[in-house]
Amino acid sequence: MTGQYAKDQPSSSSNRIEKVAIVGAGGSIGKHIASHLLKTGKHTITALARPDSTGQLPDGLHIIKIDYTSDDDTALVTALRGQQALIITMSVSAPPNTTLNLIRAAAKANVPYILPNWYGHDPANNSLCNDTFLSDRRDSITSEIARLGVSAYILLACNFWYEFSLGGGPDRYGFDFKNRSLILFDAGNVPINTSTWPQCGRAIANLLSLKEVPEDENDTSPTLSQFRNGSVYISSFRVSQRDMFESVKRVTGTRDADWSVTCESAEQRRRDGRDAVQGGDMRGFIKLMYSRMFFGNGDGDYESARGLHNKLLGLPVEDLDEFTAVAVRLGEEGEVVSYGHGAADNITSR
Repeated sequence: MTGQYAKDQPSSSSNRIEKVAIVGAGGSIGKHIASHLLKTGKHTITALARPDSTGQLPDGLHIIKIDYTSDDDTALVTALRGQQALIITMSVSAPPNTTLNLIRAAAKANVPYILPNWYGHDPANNSLCNDTFLSDRRDSITSEIARLGVSAYILLACNFWYEFSLGGGPDRYGFDFKNRSLILFDAGNVPINTSTWPQCGRAIANLLSLKEVPEDENDTSPTLSQFRNGSVYISSFRVSQRDMFESVKRVTGTRDADWSVTCESAEQRRRDGRDAVQGGDMRGFIKLMYSRMFFGNGDGDYESARGLHNKLLGLPVEDLDEFTAVAVRLGEEGEVVSYGHGAADNITSR
């Protein structure tokens, strides 16, 4: 749709996003996005999957098997024609240029909106993005979309995924559930925003269910277009490590005496992680990134600095202990892969 108001469009035009393509619909966050889009009943959803993909996709998707990493994008452009939004969510192991290839194909296919591979850090916080080596990735995405001049981007600021990060070992939120140990960064009192997988899925589904533009000059209701070339800020919880610990003890029926708790400097952990990365050991990236989020300057608490779009998007208030229980299970069963890191898994490709 073009134009400032829906009233100015032909009567046959729809003021809604009805056709959505998604890459990575079977992934950790992608399956939640796809499932919640399906639940709205407002969208026809096309999943673009690699020809050799064996992942389980949610029922109800139209599936196109396609090599979206190929230099020849003819088939990809054809698959994207008529789509009104492209959602990209992929693993850190995806080839580095895959996101840019998809963005270029979307431009050729005249796709109006792209939700690129950014589900995590506050994109407007340059200091935070610089310190975690994510600025170049953010800028390469947004500048390419701007250069092509066809699509608008929307980035999701959700910070780290809660259940993934809590269950993901001491280099993430500090917890080791198998050994019942906890590393507090400094004193463990710095609150950050963190989001669950389902909340991220609901946020994107509800965002793409908004009307695209106002009906007329008197319409002040939320629209998708108000987020063009910007960010959506959501959160499930604003919590510190100590808040998480209290939830963990409730869920596990444990006490302080059952845990080995130590404290480490967040700044020193960040430096150690940075030095490891600069020395070629990418395992330090997780330590660097998570430690930096817990600095006492409030960079991890964008809710206080910028506010949230939870209410605008109709997101529910979630139960902390419910998702802590999920995290405990993930941690005890070792289901969090060693190289993933929650929200930033998708930024690095995210």
